[in-house]
Amino acid sequence: MSPQVRSFPSVGVANFHSKLTNDLQMPNQDFQSSKPSADSDERFPAGPWVGFWIQRGMGRQKMSLSLSFIAGKVTGSGCDVIGRFDFVGVYDLKTGRVQMTKHYEHAHRVQYIGANENDGMWLWGVWSVGGDWGGFHLWPEGEDDPTQRRLKAAKELPKSRRLKRGELLKALVP
Repeated sequence: MSPQVRSFPSVGVANFHSKLTNDLQMPNQDFQSSKPSADSDERFPAGPWVGFWIQRGMGRQKMSLSLSFIAGKVTGSGCDVIGRFDFVGVYDLKTGRVQMTKHYEHAHRVQYIGANENDGMWLWGVWSVGGDWGGFHLWPEGEDDPTQRRLKAAKELPKSRRLKRGELLKALVP
């Protein structure tokens, strides 16, 4: 079973990708109007990042990269199981939305559309290439994997508070 990256409203598998990409579409503008100097927004720190992408048949694949966020433009490079790549794209400080293209050396390009909602989950969203798509999640190196927080919190519950298999169902059904 593949790990879940994020819970989304129930829109059906067929509509999931189009709903998320429509919700996260970047306006076709130059971003100069909201241009700070070397962006100081804590959601977009420059430097080393880590993360993963998920693809049907391949599962969760780690990547390590370096990203720079300056004046509405994001650039970077890194590597994963496929190979070395460069990132180039745009981001919007007001909405936290990011749209990037990942270009593997001498190979294909992958579109990334995501957001940082300033909720501690860092940067997450959907990647797509051709008709294939999946989820991704990125965070600054040195930060804990934000997708593991629920698991850690559950492990830290006192044993008396942990439910055994079937106990929740018994508690809910008279």
